[in-house]
Amino acid sequence: MDIRMKKNFILFFVVLNLSGLGDLTGLMAQSSPRKVINFNFGWEFSREDTSVWRSLDLPHDFQFEQPWDEEVGGARGFKAMGGAWYRKHFKADKSWTGKRILLDFEGIMYYGDVYFNGVKVASTEYGYLGFETDVTQLINPEGDNIVTVYANTGAKEGSRWYTGGGLYRDVHLIIKNDLAVARNGVYITSNIGAHAATVNIRVEIDNLHRNKAELSVGAKIFSPNGKLAGETTLIAPKTKKPAEEIALPAVNIANPQLWDTESPNLYTAEITLTSNGDTIDKVTETFGIRTIEYSKEFGFKLNGKKVFLKGVANHHDLGAVGVAAYERSIERLFKRLKEFGFNHIRCSHNPYSKSFLDLADKYGILITDELYDKWSDNSYWGGRDKWTNLWYKHEIEWIKRDRNHPSVILWSFGNELQIREDLAGFPTHDWGVTTYRIMDVLAKRYDNTRPTTVAMHPTRAGAIGKSDPEYNTAIIPPELATVTEISSFNYRYFDYEEYLKHAPDMIIYQSEATTNELLAPFFGMNHNTTVGLAYWGAVEYWGESNGYPKKGWAYSYFNHALEPFPQAYLLKSAFCDTPLVRIGILDKAATTEEWNEQNVGTQDVSSHWNREKGKRYNILVYTNADEAELLLNGKSLGKQQNDRSNIRKRNIISWANVPYEAGKLVAIARNGGKEVARHTIETTGKAVALKMELENPGDWRADGMDLQYVKVYAVDGKGRVVPTDAGEVTFEISGAARLIAVDNGDHYSEELFAPEADGTGKRSLHDGFAMAILRSAQTAGEVKIRAVVKGLKPAEKTVILL
Repeated sequence: MDIRMKKNFILFFVVLNLSGLGDLTGLMAQSSPRKVINFNFGWEFSREDTSVWRSLDLPHDFQFEQPWDEEVGGARGFKAMGGAWYRKHFKADKSWTGKRILLDFEGIMYYGDVYFNGVKVASTEYGYLGFETDVTQLINPEGDNIVTVYANTGAKEGSRWYTGGGLYRDVHLIIKNDLAVARNGVYITSNIGAHAATVNIRVEIDNLHRNKAELSVGAKIFSPNGKLAGETTLIAPKTKKPAEEIALPAVNIANPQLWDTESPNLYTAEITLTSNGDTIDKVTETFGIRTIEYSKEFGFKLNGKKVFLKGVANHHDLGAVGVAAYERSIERLFKRLKEFGFNHIRCSHNPYSKSFLDLADKYGILITDELYDKWSDNSYWGGRDKWTNLWYKHEIEWIKRDRNHPSVILWSFGNELQIREDLAGFPTHDWGVTTYRIMDVLAKRYDNTRPTTVAMHPTRAGAIGKSDPEYNTAIIPPELATVTEISSFNYRYFDYEEYLKHAPDMIIYQSEATTNELLAPFFGMNHNTTVGLAYWGAVEYWGESNGYPKKGWAYSYFNHALEPFPQAYLLKSAFCDTPLVRIGILDKAATTEEWNEQNVGTQDVSSHWNREKGKRYNILVYTNADEAELLLNGKSLGKQQNDRSNIRKRNIISWANVPYEAGKLVAIARNGGKEVARHTIETTGKAVALKMELENPGDWRADGMDLQYVKVYAVDGKGRVVPTDAGEVTFEISGAARLIAVDNGDHYSEELFAPEADGTGKRSLHDGFAMAILRSAQTAGEVKIRAVVKGLKPAEKTVILL
C-alpha cells in the first residue's frame, strides 16, 4: 500500500515478540535443540584508568557509579566520559559439540569491542542496538574460555543527554544448529475480519542452502488461555541463498481475543524446524492481534475505536539504577503511568531494551519507537565510524527486532533535524526529505504495517527560528513534516490549525509537549482529528541539566524515584473519567527558562500542611469535577467553579493568601451539587518512627535478576508521613538478596546511589522519604530488611524470595 497516496489507511496486523529466541532466565529444556543461556552473571569489571578488577553481575552502568563532577557539564549528567573493561570466564559444555555458538549483546554503551579468547570478534558504534557474533571456531572445548569487552561512553559532544556506559543490557550465549531460525527471523501479519483473524507467518532460516534433507517448517498458535488455536506447516523449498524467508500457509484464528490498552491479550506461537523426525530448531514466543488505523479525519484508532495518545517522552534511564535495563525498574514505570491514565510512551531518541517492549505489550502501552536523534556524521553522534556508513544496518536490526510487538504503533526515524542541514542526513539540501524517503523504503521492506515519522523542530519551513523576524508571520510547517506519513511536531500545538491550511493532508501528532503548560497542550489539540501527545520529561531523567546541582531534567510530574508531584494528579484529572480532587500548596512561584525555543519550567507544589505559623499560602485544587470547596478546620473558604472554557485554567482552582492554621485542609469536589471526591491534608506531629513498604513482596523471583523496591517514610505517632523530616537512613540487608542502590528522589542531592563497601546503604530522607533497591539471589530464601534513623523507631520486614 502506498500510504503517501492514501493517507486514510488501516493497518491489519498480528505481532510476535521475538525476545532473544528463548528462555531469558537460563537454559531451555535439555530436549530443545536451541539453548539460550543467561550470560549476565559472574563478570569482572575494571575502569580503563585502573588495574583493579571487581566482580559484578549485569546489567551494569559504570558511568552512573562515578562521582558527580560539576566541571563535566550538565548535558551528560555531570558524569565524566571514559571507558571500561569487562571479562567473563566460562567452560564449554560437551553437548555443544557440532553446534553454532554465538554471543548475543543487547547493547554496549556507547561504543565497544568484543574479544573472545584474545581475538577481536565484534564491534558496535551505537549502543542502543544489539548484535550477535559467532565464536564457534574460537571456542576451547576442554579448557577455559574468556570473553572480554571494552565499552566507552564516547566524547561528551556525542550525545545531548545522559547515555550511561557499559554492559547495561542483557548478554546471552546461544547454542543452536547450523540450520536454524535466523536472528529476529520471524515476522507475522494478519487480516482481521468480523469473527476471525487470518495469520500469516514468515520464517527466515539460516543456512538453508546447505540443507540436503527435507525440512518441515511448522507453527502452532496458542490462545491467551493456553489452548491450541491453530497450526500450519510447509516443506521448505531448496535455495541457493544463505538465508531464506519462508511464507507459511495462513492460519485462521476464530474469534480472536484482541490486544488493546485495557485488555492486552497475548497469544503464544511455537515455531519448529523438523527434518527426518528430528527437531532441528524451536522458538516459542508471545504475540498479540490488533488493528491500527490513522487518518486526518480521526487521528488514530486501535481495533476500530478512536484512541487519543496520552503519553510521555523521556530518555531511557531508570532513576537510581542509571541506564541498567532491569525488567522490574521498567515494570514499575509502566504501572505508575497506567495508574495516572497514561497510555503512551515515545522512546526518545533511540531504541529501548527488548524487555521494555515486552512489558509494553504486557501492560498495554502504545509505543512510538524511535531510531535516532540527528542524522549526522559529526554533531551528536558518538560512534567511531560515520553515521552515513552505518544507518541502514541499524535500521534493519531495529525494524526486525521490534516489528512484532503489538505495543509499537509508529516508527520514528529521528528528532529535530531542521535546525542545520548537516543534521538532516545526506547532503541533498532539502531538509532531510530525500533521506527520509530512503529510510522509509527500507523500513517498508521489513515492515509495511506501520507508518513512519520524524519529530520536527523548529516547527517552521526553511528552518525559521524564534529569533527570525518572520517567525510569527510565516507559520508554515517544515518541509519534512509535510512528507512524513505522520506529521510529528515538538510543541506549538496552537499553530496546528494554521499548518493545516498549508498542508491539509497532514495527520498530526504532538511528539513533545511542555510540562509547564500543564493541560493546555492536551486540551489545546483537536482530539477528534489528531493522534495525541507526549509530554516531554514528564518523569525526571539524568542529564540535560541547566545548572548544578540539579543533575538532570526536573520540570516533571514524577521525580526520578517515580513519586508523583501534585501536578501528576492534574494530568490524571484530564486523562481519567473517575472524579478526582487533589490539594497542592504553591511553595515557590513558577521558574522558567528558554529551552529549545520553548519556555519551560515548573511550579514548586507540594501536598502537605506542615507550614510556618503566621504565613499565608496560595492553594491550588486540581479537579475534574464541576466545582470545589476548600475547608480549613471545618470552616469553608468558599466554593469555586471549574473553568472548562480556559485551557490554561481548566481543572485548576486556586485560593490566594490563605493564612496558615495548623489542622486539616479539606477539598471537596462536586458534580451537580453532589460530592464525588474528597482530599484531606493535615498537620502532623513530630516524626517518631519509620514505616516500610515493599512494592512487590509476593512476587519477588529468585532468578538473580529481579528487584525489590523498599520504600521508607518518616511517620508521626498516628502513622502519618512527616514530609519535613530529613534524617539519614541506614539500610541493612541480610539473606538471599543484596542492596544495589539507595535513593530519595531528590534531583539536587550530592549523594551517590551505590551501597557502602559493607553492603549497607545510607541516604538522607527527602520529603520524609527514602528508598532501597535490592537484587535477588539465584536461590530462594528469606531476606531481612532493616531501616534505621537516629532518634526514630526502626522499621523491619522479612520477605520470602520465591
